[in-house]
Amino acid sequence: MLLAMRQPGSVVSVINYKGGVGKTTLTANIGAELATRGLTVLLIDLDPQASLTFSFYQPHQWEQELADERTILQWFGDVLGHGGSQPLDPYVVTPPAVNDVIARSGSGRLDLVPSHLMLVDADLDFAYQLGGSRFQHGSPRYLPLHRALADALDGEAFQAYDAILIDCPPNFTMVTRTGIVASDHILIPAKADYLSTLGIDYLRKKLSELVRDYNRVAGAVPQINPTILGVVLTMIQYAGTGPIIAQRNFIEQPSSVELPVFRQMIRDNKTLFAPAGEHGIPAVLLPNANPTVQYELQQLASEFLARIRN
Repeated sequence: MLLAMRQPGSVVSVINYKGGVGKTTLTANIGAELATRGLTVLLIDLDPQASLTFSFYQPHQWEQELADERTILQWFGDVLGHGGSQPLDPYVVTPPAVNDVIARSGSGRLDLVPSHLMLVDADLDFAYQLGGSRFQHGSPRYLPLHRALADALDGEAFQAYDAILIDCPPNFTMVTRTGIVASDHILIPAKADYLSTLGIDYLRKKLSELVRDYNRVAGAVPQINPTILGVVLTMIQYAGTGPIIAQRNFIEQPSSVELPVFRQMIRDNKTLFAPAGEHGIPAVLLPNANPTVQYELQQLASEFLARIRN
């Protein structure tokens, strides 16, 4: 049987230096919406807070079924133990609740590589492997460790995925860097406020530094060039037909640093987003939910899909 090959440009890291901007919400909802359209989607949770994981599994389920053997923490342990990439597919799970909903719409599927609360300690192990400096360019393990996730996703088991979204922590540690190196694109969620938009330009500079340093070391190894897919403005508060005055100035901020901005913004709705994780089903698929917010999420997924395909 011939295996469908993943489309170029389909690995996307979701990141912002500012936390609380809807990063995990976007990752979960875009992934779930694409899966209902018949796509096969993989989500990878690199954030030690594990919010994406807990969007699909209750804490007691995670503790009983995943925590000891089925998370990205154990995979990083394998990587660090062997000094390079290891198979990732044993750590892929298929969350049941959301896939029950997806199955009613067709043949799509949503898979997940769960995170672990102890992942915060992984960067110390990376530092040890790199000779005491997290990003020491002269270390013979610089490339194998940076490429660990990229090499794993090049494996045959991952070629059938139509899209892979990586939920990154709000920092630039080695865990984050493995996600960036594996990615074709970067998606940046941002609130329309001073702190979250201020970090966008700084993030872009850090991305440029990583690309420059990595490619300098890589030599004949494939170079990386993840592009910024766009900025998605989240948690928009509306008054009448438009955003409140306090947010309007910041809505133009991403374009002022010459970054693409998604046309579709996502409004704030705590009554919809907050309880979504309790059901293991993202807000875009919840029954009897706010139709306006769900429509915005569906439109965002359409725009996202068009951008990665182009």
